[in-house]
Amino acid sequence: MANIEQVIEGKSATVRLALAVLLAEGHLLIEDVPGVGKTKLAKALARSIDCSVRRIQFTPDLLPSDVTGVSVYNQETRDFEFKPGAVFANLVVGDEINRASPKTQSALLECMEERQVTVDGTTYELQSPFMVIATQNPMEMEGTYPLPEAQRDRFTARIAMGYPDPRAELAMLGGHGAVDPLNSLRPVADAALVRRLIATVRGVHAADAVQQYAIALVTATREAPEIRLGASPRCTLQLLRTAKAVAALEGRDYVLPDDLQALAVPVLAHRIIPTADAQLNRRTTDAIVAEIVHRLPLPHDRARSPYDTRAAGDGRANFDSRGR
Repeated sequence: MANIEQVIEGKSATVRLALAVLLAEGHLLIEDVPGVGKTKLAKALARSIDCSVRRIQFTPDLLPSDVTGVSVYNQETRDFEFKPGAVFANLVVGDEINRASPKTQSALLECMEERQVTVDGTTYELQSPFMVIATQNPMEMEGTYPLPEAQRDRFTARIAMGYPDPRAELAMLGGHGAVDPLNSLRPVADAALVRRLIATVRGVHAADAVQQYAIALVTATREAPEIRLGASPRCTLQLLRTAKAVAALEGRDYVLPDDLQALAVPVLAHRIIPTADAQLNRRTTDAIVAEIVHRLPLPHDRARSPYDTRAAGDGRANFDSRGR
């Protein structure tokens, strides 16, 4: 985290969430306006780990074979030889993912969910760890293709960088004015260490009450009158996995309901589809999920998570110190 923050100023919560998604074996969608550091965050995370990294610039003329790979006829052996595509790496950075056609976007579906690629009837396993970090600009609609629901559901979390505060922007002017700190960034971990960290996260305890709370959050999105399509069971699983990663990053071997509450918006909001009336009333999915979260019983009198953006005293449910 300290290594990444040499490049990304004043965005500790965003960096921590990106690391949590990595340790939860998930994928990250960074959605924000141009120039706020979306690609820099993705590249800083990639360069902080000594592993294979590939970057894909998504454009309208990008083909699915550019992503997954293609079989090429070898004149010497007189046989077809598979040439791996850009997804055969530990970290895949997809820049402006919504500029590629839906046909090309769908090339990521299998590898994001199953960690494998099938080309010409042959299945190739991807390396571990494997993470897709994609960026997109939600404001510019010309020449873009909205991500389909099936692909949005495969992204564990969606985050926004946001504009830096004046102090962080001033520090950025001093640190980035002469030289780009991304060029001097050195790895502080490797793929083997990340695999061990992932194995540790899997062993974090989630009590029955915590799992029931995760199910209640996701079920509420399916029953809310403002939502036409609620979150999937895959979302429930990824919400709990990310909460385990958050708990581990905070030095706990157990998940608190607070972790789920604080992660609800970045993990759930991009997966749901509001009704036409909600869209006409300019109700964002973030606001709908936040309202659902505040309506459900929440824990209280507990050390606050750095991911928790609620005002103090919002909790209403009673859980013990281990989330039971």
